Amino acid sequence: MSDSMSASTNNAIPADRLAQAIDIVQRLREEIGRAIVGQQTVVEQVLACCLAGGHVLLEGVPGLGKTLLVKALAKTFAGEFSRIQFTPDLMPADVMGHAVFDQRQQTFSIRKGPVFTHLLLADEINRAPAKTQSALLEAMQERQVTIEGEAHTLEAPFMVLATQNPLESEGTYPLPEAQLDRFLIKARIAYPGEQEETAMLLAVTQDRVGDALEVAQVRTLIKPEILVALQQLVARIRVDEAVANYAVRMVRATRQWPGVAVGAGPRGSIALVRLARAIALMAGRDYATPDDIKQASLPVLRHRIALSPESELDGLGADDVLAALIDSVAAPRN
Repeated sequence: MSDSMSASTNNAIPADRLAQAIDIVQRLREEIGRAIVGQQTVVEQVLACCLAGGHVLLEGVPGLGKTLLVKALAKTFAGEFSRIQFTPDLMPADVMGHAVFDQRQQTFSIRKGPVFTHLLLADEINRAPAKTQSALLEAMQERQVTIEGEAHTLEAPFMVLATQNPLESEGTYPLPEAQLDRFLIKARIAYPGEQEETAMLLAVTQDRVGDALEVAQVRTLIKPEILVALQQLVARIRVDEAVANYAVRMVRATRQWPGVAVGAGPRGSIALVRLARAIALMAGRDYATPDDIKQASLPVLRHRIALSPESELDGLGADDVLAALIDSVAAPRN
């Protein structure tokens, strides 16, 4: 694929560029699968979110391959990767960077933090207090960081993949609503099946010292600028007005659904369309369908609603409530 893949004055995607993009996305998916045992749904959602230019909030217990997934994704496009372990004493400057005074030169210089990367893994983000969590807001939304009053642009592509512990765990802080809304999706990573766990065990213990899975077998397929071109192409996937209206109706339904105290805002419908476009490309199409919107609804909306006390007392989770809501919203027929 050429670096000029996304340059076109016509909104329609040329057939040859579409075919190239579909082929690259398929190979990216296969390469990530070389490192990840199972977790196909999570891999699909994270790759789609990356193609949509969004950020991922990943929830699950430790040891399920979250770091490995990010490393594998980074390697497929020769991307830079950074990991931050969030702790209660982590300061915003530890994430963004800070000014350093050079006594010999009598000048200040900027020491950039780990946020200056392509893929940032914010591990256990809800272990840090709100002040440090909020330090990521500008980077996630504006793709820039302000240090000592000076704005520094983050190089594209830039993606935050944050992991969090269940909120009932000791020593965690709920994420601010403003930051939750900046994540395009919230993916839940579950325990592997028995066969998958056996395959993982054999992969880790066969002729190896230690217990770390590796990404050595993952090949680098493209450069970062090609990933940016893919993201630009995804933004040109056609969305019919009826499909867009379906996304709006889905989001508006959350605001009056029984068991939901606070529904999703307008950013929710925007996120639905963004993710649906990426899902369409991964399915080999240059147009989004109502099924793409439906497939995107759960990961896009589960962190954008707040359940009523009655739902929580009944033991219902966001996925339980949303599943019924999604099925109730009529999809366009044509």
